[in-house]
Amino acid sequence: MKVVVKLDFNLVTNPWIKVVDSRSNKEKLVSMADLFKNAQNYRDSAGEMHVQDLAILRAPLLAILTTVFSRFDAEGEAYDWLNVDEETWTASLADDEVDIDDVQEVLLETWENIYQDGKFPDKVFEYLDKYKDGFNLFGENAFYQVSSDVYDRMVPAKNKLSTGTGKVAVRQINRLISESGNSPAIFSPKSSLGKDEITLPEFVRWLITYQNFAEVGGNVPKIKKAGSGDSGWLYNIDPVIVKGKNLFETLMFNLVLSPEDKKEILQHPYWEADKITYFSNRANNTPPNNIAELYTNVAKMMHIDWKDGKPTIYVAKLTKPDTTNAFIEPMTTWNYNQKEGSYYPRVKQKERLSRRMWRNFGFYIKSSNDGDHEPGVVRWIDKLKEEDILPEDMLVNLETINFVKADTKNQAPYFEVYDNMSINAGVLFDRNQATFWPKRIEDTVTMTKDVGDAFEDFASKLGNLRGLRDAREFEKKLSAEFYDQLNKPFNDWLASLRAGQEPDNEITRWKNTLKKEVTKAGNRVLQSASPRDIIGRKENKEVTNIFTLYNQMQNNVRKHLE
Repeated sequence: MKVVVKLDFNLVTNPWIKVVDSRSNKEKLVSMADLFKNAQNYRDSAGEMHVQDLAILRAPLLAILTTVFSRFDAEGEAYDWLNVDEETWTASLADDEVDIDDVQEVLLETWENIYQDGKFPDKVFEYLDKYKDGFNLFGENAFYQVSSDVYDRMVPAKNKLSTGTGKVAVRQINRLISESGNSPAIFSPKSSLGKDEITLPEFVRWLITYQNFAEVGGNVPKIKKAGSGDSGWLYNIDPVIVKGKNLFETLMFNLVLSPEDKKEILQHPYWEADKITYFSNRANNTPPNNIAELYTNVAKMMHIDWKDGKPTIYVAKLTKPDTTNAFIEPMTTWNYNQKEGSYYPRVKQKERLSRRMWRNFGFYIKSSNDGDHEPGVVRWIDKLKEEDILPEDMLVNLETINFVKADTKNQAPYFEVYDNMSINAGVLFDRNQATFWPKRIEDTVTMTKDVGDAFEDFASKLGNLRGLRDAREFEKKLSAEFYDQLNKPFNDWLASLRAGQEPDNEITRWKNTLKKEVTKAGNRVLQSASPRDIIGRKENKEVTNIFTLYNQMQNNVRKHLE
């Protein structure tokens, strides 16, 4: 008699999330239940890539917390404005005339009570137990997957599972490799024979990452009536998060419990959804209208068959959601299209890989009344400070994390971008018109850019003086080195600012630092001068050499620093 072994790997109870323990300073694998129970004891996530940590932070972790605390308060009691089903804990509005101001006030109180307690209440663990089947990697309701029946129903007949179409390999969803069948990844951390070898904890981490950062090409089908392929929600925004001293703080700072209207109150995470209804809505390009659905938005419909511990992965493309004015997304910076009067999430560009967060300060905090929109997580921290829930002298740590897309048809991941900056909350959210630090900092960034342009112009003219064929590359190289040199001192200056300081004095302090840095960068170039640079050439009866160019640059810098 053949014994059938039931496959089981549950995200609630099996260790799969990589974290750093605050006490031992060592990495360890934990389950979701363990993470929520001991989040205050874990310093940070420790996945294979920052984008992986970000994807897992949003889904399942923040999606779970948003769902639970949009239905229940810190004591585990359902809110008055909801009817909560006793069996499923799904919710509906008890009254269509719900007062959104009252909802926001009570949700804010829930957030404060959890934060003050310093740990997550039992209702989180009761929810995990209730939806345990939806967090299993295997089974009819497998995590981030559909059953064979649903897959076959949603794709054209020519693409049913029995045809063998729609397959992607493990090496394709592993973002350390990102190898398609047509383009082998040469610089891979695994040998060719080992690229499809993977442990179950590792597979879960990459599965979640892939559903947020997926290529759009490949010989895989679309679901019926699907439009343009979706490469993943996170792939199409410019993510920013608020980082805490430990995972509890990081989760709480990014737990935005502030619905703008009644449509945003009810939460619909992927694991609670009827899959036929969910994917039919995706084909119709119905955008998410609640945070839990947004965070669990998948890039591909997926079915996985397991044999001898190895997965055969079938995927089908979905319609890319419309992100116009998608303010339900709290973790992105925004572009404003003045002609259309609409906002769109910013997307990291390949040519701006070297540009650090401080150079785009205005993306993260509103410094004028003209066409800017702050990330929702930044506005949330501002609200918590205004309500005296968070202290004014708190250091706000912002991080940006994303993949930059390659210039290829399938838009495969090209490069991971990670950066951070820290600034005092009293400075970041200054409302005093006499000081208004955000505008003063934005002006300081602009002034610093002007100095950077003066140095870049010096590099450009020196490249031409040398007769370099690749003068433009020489100019870009020296400019990038100059800004790299500025990153630490500017971030240190930014983190040192405090409410109550005289802005003019602090800006003068930065100008003095900037003057020293540009002189240091210029002297480094002078020290590498060749005889040809020193002799120079005659132009309009005047000699142009490296020293005259340097003096021109210093004169321009002085004008910008006045």
